[in-house]
Amino acid sequence: MQLDTDFVRSRFPAFSEPSLEGQAFFENAGGSYTCAPVIERLCRFYRSRKVQPYGPYAASRLAGEEMDEAQSRLAALMGVAPEEISFGPSTSQNTYVLAQAFRRHLSPGDAIIVTNQDHEANSGVWRRLGDEGFEIREWRMDPETGHLDPADLAPLLDSRARLVCFPHCSNVVGEINDVAKICAMVRDAGAVSCVDGVSYAPHGLPDMPRLGADIYLFSTYKTYGPHQGVMLMRRELAGRLPAQGHWFNADHPEKRFTPAGPDHAQVAACAGIADYWDELFAHHFPQAAEGRAAAERAARVHDLMRAHETALLAPLLDWLSACNDLRLIGPATPEGRAPTVAIEARESGAALAERLAPLGIMAGGGDFYALRTLEGLGIDPKKGVLRLSFVHYTQAQEIEKLIGALERVLQG
Repeated sequence: MQLDTDFVRSRFPAFSEPSLEGQAFFENAGGSYTCAPVIERLCRFYRSRKVQPYGPYAASRLAGEEMDEAQSRLAALMGVAPEEISFGPSTSQNTYVLAQAFRRHLSPGDAIIVTNQDHEANSGVWRRLGDEGFEIREWRMDPETGHLDPADLAPLLDSRARLVCFPHCSNVVGEINDVAKICAMVRDAGAVSCVDGVSYAPHGLPDMPRLGADIYLFSTYKTYGPHQGVMLMRRELAGRLPAQGHWFNADHPEKRFTPAGPDHAQVAACAGIADYWDELFAHHFPQAAEGRAAAERAARVHDLMRAHETALLAPLLDWLSACNDLRLIGPATPEGRAPTVAIEARESGAALAERLAPLGIMAGGGDFYALRTLEGLGIDPKKGVLRLSFVHYTQAQEIEKLIGALERVLQG
């Protein structure tokens, strides 16, 4: 079964937007286009549900029901209980709140393990706890390849290790880390795993039972939805950590780590992400659409997305690997990496992105909040990298257009 990209693109209004005509979008790692079901739900909420939810009158009751629907349907797709999902304004904010909970939960001298492959959101908040008596240990990636080797984690997992924070996939390196293996190592050592899934979730929602992560974070604005952060946390762990919300909400698991009130409309609109996943499944597997569990539907859609992305990655990586005057960050083969491709060249990443823009290529250049990663790779963060990132709605002709533009910019 191949992904029907014509159908996919029909569900994204951006592809019929006149102002975007002729543009190929390759900065999806910074935020994806929004799918139609999300936009429709958001507009409906603002038109007819924009009241305080969970009240007795119809508009309020419907608003609350739509928020609950988003929570329950996303939970089902990822194989968790609805109360194991917390919404927040961003993943950076969710991680900050989480760090405050662990600050009170851990004891001075306990060790927190971080990596230098992370986005700063899953690194800086933990490193700052070093100022309060906690030991911060760094699990370092290979400075040449960017690979994060689980063998290098093992010596760090002694009896004082309490928390291990690492990315499912770096937003610069692109390699997909073996989350299930790493989480099993962490669990066997008696520690807690915290996985930053922001750069992976756009390529398929996480199968939480298979991954075995204690905490998993991602951003819905990168999974075709509104600007929200999602935090998944095992119910037992959530009950042990000190609540960070209002004291009277401490007995509500989904509110324990939400200090501020949620954005009602955006939370409700997240149900559109589940709508879209179900549309993809029904379109590609019409005979199996009835009776399949949500997690199974999500897994089939995940595999469709990944197969399509892997096929498109191959020619781009082959072309970049053949260029002698640039450095390709991360694996040179499409298997085992996400379609987030960063390169270092003579010019700065920002300058290259600026030169690609008139050629109809929307790409990004800079440090992408991964300064520690760039420094670990020996790259000056001020110079940065050119990042070329795509998702399942990208088509083969856009890859061809990108390669042609790169030939003009890099070799012209």
